[in-house]
Amino acid sequence: MERSTQMKAMASEQRLKVLKLLIDPAEHFGHQWSADPEEFGVCMTLIADALAVSQPTASRHLDILRQAGFLTVRKHLKWSYCKRDEANISDYFEWLRNELSLKA
Repeated sequence: MERSTQMKAMASEQRLKVLKLLIDPAEHFGHQWSADPEEFGVCMTLIADALAVSQPTASRHLDILRQAGFLTVRKHLKWSYCKRDEANISDYFEWLRNELSLKA
């Protein structure tokens, strides 16, 4: 994973909003009828609606988050569903904490 890609992903308010919304997908996307948002992920269309942006704009944000390793994308029929990748998010913050700490 390239750290520069991860830093780019975190440098956008829209992408941070996506990650925040996906912390609790049942609360924010409980109206999703096509699949359980907790178990399966959240449809990209609903994420675009939550961001109040077009689907191509949302897709670009989601792709950057996917490239950074912060999201997994799962396709089912004609829809794509997104979930946070907690392990990669934690790894990034651990790396950043180490990079910014005072070193002996």
